[in-house]
Order: sequence, then C-alpha cells, then structure tokens
Amino acid sequence: MNQGDYNISIAGENSLIIYFDDRASDRNSALIAETVNNLKVSIGCFIIDLIPSYASLLVIYDSLLTDHYLIKMEIEKSLKKIVCTKSTNNGTLVELPVYYSPESGPDLQSLAKLVGLSTREIIELHQSIDYRVYAMGFAPGFAYLGEIDSRIAAPRLKTPRLKVPAGSVAIADRQTAVYPCQSPGGWNLIGLCPETMFDMAKTPPTPIKVGDRVRFQQVTRREYMALGGEI
Repeated sequence: MNQGDYNISIAGENSLIIYFDDRASDRNSALIAETVNNLKVSIGCFIIDLIPSYASLLVIYDSLLTDHYLIKMEIEKSLKKIVCTKSTNNGTLVELPVYYSPESGPDLQSLAKLVGLSTREIIELHQSIDYRVYAMGFAPGFAYLGEIDSRIAAPRLKTPRLKVPAGSVAIADRQTAVYPCQSPGGWNLIGLCPETMFDMAKTPPTPIKVGDRVRFQQVTRREYMALGGEI
C-alpha cells in the first residue's frame, strides 16, 4: 500500500486510528481484515484491542509497554507489506440458514408491497448475494452486512420495535443483518436464523468477523426448528 492510500491519526492517549477511505467497500473491508491479522502477529503483545469499522481501524495499545510513535511505525511497516485484492483476500465464507416467512419475518409482506415485488422475489434476491461483513457493532455479535440488491433496499421503520427477537434477519437501506439477541430495533424483519451469533463461552464468541463473507440459505420451518430455532 502507498502512504496516500491511508491516514493514521491519534485517537486518544493510548490509541491510533487508521483511515483507509471515507466509505465502505469490499476492498476496504478486506484491507482492514488483513491489517488486523498482520498487527496481531507483529505487535500483538502491545495491543489491548483492535476495533474495525466500515473504512477504519482503531488500534488500542498498552501505554505502559509502548507509545504511539512505535505503534505508528509498526502499523506503517505492516501496511507497506499488504498486497490485498478481492482474489487474494476474500474472507471466510459463512453460510447461515434462514426461515423466511410472514410468521418469522413480520415485515416481509409490507416490504414486498413497498418495493413492488413478491415475497418470493425478495427471498430469492436476499439469498442470491454473498455479503461482506463491513463492521461489528450496536450489540455484541451484530454484523453489518452489505450490500443488498438495490431492488429490496428499504428505509428503517418510522417507529422502532421495543423488542426484536434474537436471530431476526433484517434489512435497512442497503444493509442486512442478524440480531444476535433480543433488543430494540428499527430494521425490516424478513426471517429468522437459528444460529447463535454471540456466545461468550466460545472462542471466538462470534461465528463471523469483519472481512468475512456471509451467504444466507433458505430453510423450511421444520428444518429451522430442527436446527434449534424458536418461533
């Protein structure tokens, strides 16, 4: 990578932030994922946390062991070594089953009416793309996935729900996600996924990470229940 491809700034007394761009993209997501892996190897002993976002990476380090001059130098060394393209770093592909229906996705029919498609077309379009994990946030295990087909893009609900069931598969604008736990939310719900998206007892606690790809696969109600899903 060239120096002009990124910018490193002080973000706090023990943190630096790397800006790769001003927008999310497959390339930026792959760059961030590769940078995370490189920094874990090169300066992992100094790192407290690495927090990726859509087009940036926050590096939090132990100020008792090092300082931002050394960390910045090591970041620059790492970035210069990166040769990252879609073909060389495509992320791990994670397949998630989804039970799509008005029963499991209360906004499926209203979304179909809004975008002028049938529910069947929405389901087919939603599972026709491999989505990049752009960022993790909102709640532990909540992954922002993009970008969905523009034909099924829809704004957030005007009035958010107070309780969205864990496992809800949802759409908001050009993104899609799986709610890892019951929580408030304003995304359009189109189905349910039986997979556990966050479990502190597991290592790692989430089945996906920034830079990975997610593919949704439709399952029947019976298959969903057999996989541990609940209605």
